[in-house]
Amino acid sequence: MLWLCITSVLSVTAAVSGQTVDTSHIRVFPAVNQSVAGVFQVSSLDHLNQPHYAFNASEARVLCSSLGVNMASKADVQRALSRGLETCRFGWVDEHFAVIPRINPLSNCGQSQTGLVKWRAPVTRKFDVFCFNESDAATQLEDTTTDGPVSSSDYTAETTHSASSSSSSSSSSSSSAPEVRDNEVEAARFVGGLQGSAGGKVVLITCTCTLLLLAIIIIVYLKLRSRSRSSDLKQQQEFVETEEWTCVKNIKETEEDAQEDERIQVDDNAS
Repeated sequence: MLWLCITSVLSVTAAVSGQTVDTSHIRVFPAVNQSVAGVFQVSSLDHLNQPHYAFNASEARVLCSSLGVNMASKADVQRALSRGLETCRFGWVDEHFAVIPRINPLSNCGQSQTGLVKWRAPVTRKFDVFCFNESDAATQLEDTTTDGPVSSSDYTAETTHSASSSSSSSSSSSSSAPEVRDNEVEAARFVGGLQGSAGGKVVLITCTCTLLLLAIIIIVYLKLRSRSRSSDLKQQQEFVETEEWTCVKNIKETEEDAQEDERIQVDDNAS
């Protein structure tokens, strides 16, 4: 029983730890600490450090949670779009559909549409994800100064091919990967800090589950011990009763034998 409980503890620990997502190969857009109205887009990088669609709806939500933030809603991305956010890649939002915020029409980005371009795809389809940092949003919304558009020609050029061929297989590996840009290095540092915060939450949840299971183990052990004691007492009582009955029986037989001897002796004297 104790071994089973210990196994359960290890299983729960593994399950909780498995809720985090590997964030060592992702990129944040815009760059570090440059979210727009609290919104930033997270893309997965392949072995060539090129972005590719890698998250279904549930994985996208877990990724944002692993970064210590929430999944952005349609309204959050719409607000960011009004403040200049423009990308060329679809990303999941909280309502379980994918969007591209577009300011300027481009054939390879949302089929030349502008505004918040939506795609109601199956939740199993893979896209990027839009995450929302509430504290960043509160800080930025206090500032009434309107910044210029956040769209980057370099980012658009780099992601256009991925947006138009998201369902195709990744390119064959080459002998050397492209040089990682400065903003990607900074993004990795940003993600590392957020992942440390998420790791603390995982440890807290794991410890809580472990303590609960240990409490259950102690309760079960005490109950089994109580039952064992009751069984021992019952056996002792039955043994005592058996011994008393045996003693009474022996005494009775002894008295009967004595009476028989006296009767024989009387008969001998009479004769």
